[in-house]
Amino acid sequence: MLLTGKQLAMKLNVHITTIRRACRNDHIPYERLGKLYFFDFDLVRQAMQRHGADVLSAGDGLRATDGDSRRRAQPTRPRLGKTGASIANKPRGKK
Repeated sequence: MLLTGKQLAMKLNVHITTIRRACRNDHIPYERLGKLYFFDFDLVRQAMQRHGADVLSAGDGLRATDGDSRRRAQPTRPRLGKTGASIANKPRGKK
């Protein structure tokens, strides 16, 4: 029986984001029909047993741990377009 990601998440008692991440990292098998992803519960369960029960909770290293989450500095870029300083340096010309 094929399940949607939301149904699989409810059945495994995990968040839908966990299912999407596991699917993206190829930890669980899926079938795709257009933009929709479907999961066979038996195949997912077998994959979890084969790779360990922590397949769905395996971190990808992109999230901060131990409450060390904070905003990171954004890369500085030159401003696009004219700013007030660049406009003020040029005299207005009336003809």
